[in-house]
Amino acid sequence: MIQSKDDFFELVEQIQNSAYYREPLGFGIARVDLGQKSGRVLQATFPFINWQENYGSAAIFQKALQETGHIIPLDESEVVFEVSKNFVAEAISYCTPWLDEAVGDAHKNVQVMKYLRDLPDEELANYRVVFLFEDAAPKSVEAVYLKLYALSSGKAALRSLNLDGAFGVLPNVAWEGRKPYELEWLRDNELRLKMEGAYPNIDAVDKFPRYLQHIIPADNTRILDAAKVRMGAQLAAGTTVMPGASYVNFNAGTLGPAMVEGRISSSAVVGKGTDVGGGASILGVLSGTSGNPITIGENCLLGANSVTGIPLGDGCIVDAGIAVLEGTKFFIAPEEFKKIKEANPEWDAEYKELFKGIELAGLSGVHFRQDSTSGQMKAFRSCKEVKLNEELH
Repeated sequence: MIQSKDDFFELVEQIQNSAYYREPLGFGIARVDLGQKSGRVLQATFPFINWQENYGSAAIFQKALQETGHIIPLDESEVVFEVSKNFVAEAISYCTPWLDEAVGDAHKNVQVMKYLRDLPDEELANYRVVFLFEDAAPKSVEAVYLKLYALSSGKAALRSLNLDGAFGVLPNVAWEGRKPYELEWLRDNELRLKMEGAYPNIDAVDKFPRYLQHIIPADNTRILDAAKVRMGAQLAAGTTVMPGASYVNFNAGTLGPAMVEGRISSSAVVGKGTDVGGGASILGVLSGTSGNPITIGENCLLGANSVTGIPLGDGCIVDAGIAVLEGTKFFIAPEEFKKIKEANPEWDAEYKELFKGIELAGLSGVHFRQDSTSGQMKAFRSCKEVKLNEELH
């Protein structure tokens, strides 16, 4: 048993210099929900995740695994082990100097171990210790959830993690609140459950849970309908997600205070001060953007029921009801072209009357609109300031 903090740090250094230690990208201990019929993992809940941090705790966990017969392969991108009583006891014995200090926001990994120490053996079977050593395509439900937590907690930047194959890893389940049910189990037990009045009140059938089932947002962030934000989304402080046509998908979200009354599709990122109007859609990587993720800059306005399929710089406006797509052709008058060039000195385009949307991608200060008389799509230098109501954000 380690008695002093100096002994603890000395032990950590020894572990990190050992042959079995591997520095992780992320790690944590999760409580898992198992399938009612198959027994497979349906969901993983991490009370606390470590992401490129807390390497001392990583060393302690790895030594406890090593001492209890769990060998971490040197060539695997991720590992998942069941938590055992012996593993918990071993880890706790190394953390003795920190046990009394592990309260509130301090030493959360130790707090997790203290909680597990008091659980009966049969309940420990529902816990897993999870390590990610590289950002490879996830192979387990636990690894997918660890990455979703990293995104939704803001510990990893949007679009920075490899989620290839996540849909194939996660099971499609029925959600009652935050509890997942296997669909096959529901079919097998439908008659009995309904006869007993015990059939669950299903909120959704999906592979992903809702954001608010796992994440506590910032104090000044508002989500008026829990179904509108998927786990793996990232919402910066000051974001408001209204009910109705709004939606924020996984690996998508906001970088600052924003108003969201429309749809932010997967991999789309919205800058601070931007207003995504009612029913407006930002296309995702699977819907018309040639696989290129879209970033919307700061202080932009996407009008109600508009569609944006190209990246926008700062201070752009898309009028209500129009579609700004890669192939959409916009007329630009010579004087407006000059103004747009002045606002975007790095833009090396030569003047012509018609520009495709893809040629205007990423420019700042552009106003996209449709001429109500001729029906022609046009682009202008924006002369309006987009500003959110500070009291609401």
